[in-house]
Amino acid sequence: MTEELFRDFYATHVADVWRFVRRRTASATEADDVCADTFAVAWRRRVDIPAATARLWLFGVARRVLANHRRETERRGRLHLRLARYAAPPVSYEDEVPSETALWRSLAALSAGDRELLLMRAWDDLDVADIAVVLEVSATTVSSRLYKARRRLARELERRDPPAAGHVLDDDRTERSRIDDHS
Repeated sequence: MTEELFRDFYATHVADVWRFVRRRTASATEADDVCADTFAVAWRRRVDIPAATARLWLFGVARRVLANHRRETERRGRLHLRLARYAAPPVSYEDEVPSETALWRSLAALSAGDRELLLMRAWDDLDVADIAVVLEVSATTVSSRLYKARRRLARELERRDPPAAGHVLDDDRTERSRIDDHS
């Protein structure tokens, strides 16, 4: 791939890759760094980029760059703890909607693998086949894992935010009044 073609490739995919990375990082600055590193890898491996699945290939590279970035961040954190003895608690000034709080806490309670699958499907709008390409596994495996992850998320959400008192759930998970049960 020539430099000119790579520029076009970059222009075509940078926004998607940045959004993919941003949803998995703590800040836009961190997303900028990971996105830049992703395209640096792409430049070095430009002869390996598959034409048909270039976007998904980039997502796979971005996942690996993110993993390296997280390991580096964890190492820095451990060093900081050794130096400072105590880490200040993170502070957030963002207001959260209560229903979103339950969702985010439920997602946080899931394994990293479950969370990643659900976010790729919901946020990145990837279908099962695309996720399979990104994760380098079969579509059947992704489908099975996604089904199980959705069930675990539903259980976690129900545990954190049970139905209102006086209501029960039907077999199809719709809420109905207990009074209806007795008629």
